Amino acid sequence: MKNESNPGLQDDVRVRQAIDSVVQAVRGGGSGSEEIQSLLVLVSQLREANQNLVLAAVKAQVQRETAEARNRQQNEFLAMLAHELRNPIAPIGNAASLLEKITAAHPLLPKIQGVISRQVSHMARLIDDLLDASRITSGKVSLEKSSIAVNEVLNRALEVVRATIDQRRQQLMAEPLDTEVMVEGDLIRLSQALSNILVNASKFTPEAGEVSVSMKQQGDAIHILVRDNGIGIEPELLPHVFELFRQGPRTLARSEGGLGIGLSVAKALVEMHGGRINVHSMGRNLGSEFTIVLPVAQSGPPGTAGAEPAPLTASSACRRILLIEDNPDTGATLQLLLELSGHQVTVALDGLSGVSLAKDGSYDVVICDIGLPGLNGYGVITQIRQHLERRQPYAIAVSGYGQPEDRARAINAGFDEYLVKPVKTETVLGLIAAQDAV
Repeated sequence: MKNESNPGLQDDVRVRQAIDSVVQAVRGGGSGSEEIQSLLVLVSQLREANQNLVLAAVKAQVQRETAEARNRQQNEFLAMLAHELRNPIAPIGNAASLLEKITAAHPLLPKIQGVISRQVSHMARLIDDLLDASRITSGKVSLEKSSIAVNEVLNRALEVVRATIDQRRQQLMAEPLDTEVMVEGDLIRLSQALSNILVNASKFTPEAGEVSVSMKQQGDAIHILVRDNGIGIEPELLPHVFELFRQGPRTLARSEGGLGIGLSVAKALVEMHGGRINVHSMGRNLGSEFTIVLPVAQSGPPGTAGAEPAPLTASSACRRILLIEDNPDTGATLQLLLELSGHQVTVALDGLSGVSLAKDGSYDVVICDIGLPGLNGYGVITQIRQHLERRQPYAIAVSGYGQPEDRARAINAGFDEYLVKPVKTETVLGLIAAQDAV
């Protein structure tokens, strides 16, 4: 039986047949010259074909390696871009937090502080979406799954979108489940997916419009429905709304904002949880409906994976804090915020100076940037841990890099916690306050 799927075997058969023809011609008393010539032609054709196959294989390998190199370069560029953008955002966010503490000094300060805070949050969200899109396409997003309540997913998402809704003077109606229903998933990532859908609904709904989110259980699945009475989706765009960087028609003012990433990230995250997202719209100016469908968890109590530190705002004890930060604006504003909360703060502008100050062993907490001149944050914490054998400070790493491997490297180096810029003051104070019970 011929093996049609193996070209190499077929070529071997053709060569043997040609050789047999030469042998039979010679045995029959002929010269076999015609048969030999045919054999030589066949061998030449096979050699050329083999060379073409080798060249094609080499070309395919080069293309694969080129694509992989471009993907690595893209990921490295996006990570660096995020780092460079987060660095100036950090002191702006700190300054906004400082303004919040003195809003009584002038009637316009609350409004100014609100504008700055909202725009900092918006910028940070755009950076996160951009990085998440890159990580998802390269398969680098991992989930920390546990059994979580669907209502908690809704509450987290509402916290994120509330400022956007209020700014646009829209009405937000939320209908949580009457009973506790659990899903197996990553609380942070599922909340991110739902908040992306809600932010998109708000973005394309006029001021004073309506956005609603409701949930219901159907069999072994939870359906989360997000509706709005906004501009709707044209029929020709409807099949493409979840494509990366795909956006509908925009005005020259681009008042809606965004990069065309949020819906793509939401879809990918929901599908990673074994769910799906559907979208429906009757057309222009007729609003939109997005439905997230998630499987109900089989069993298990609520988990704590992905839980954030308690947002405590003050510590019951004054802590001596060493802040190592090479950006003077970031260091100065964070120092003021910590001192206003009752702590004593010393600032070092580079890694070597930070290690020198830390060696007296009198600090309770070390807050250290990773990207420092001379000696980076990994080297700083390594030397601190080695030198201070008895009294070890609680160490918090702060960085503009937010990849999972960055956090893992910091923890392995000796840090107790890793925070990505811009860091919320409440988060830092909560971590410090938590040490009172230690």
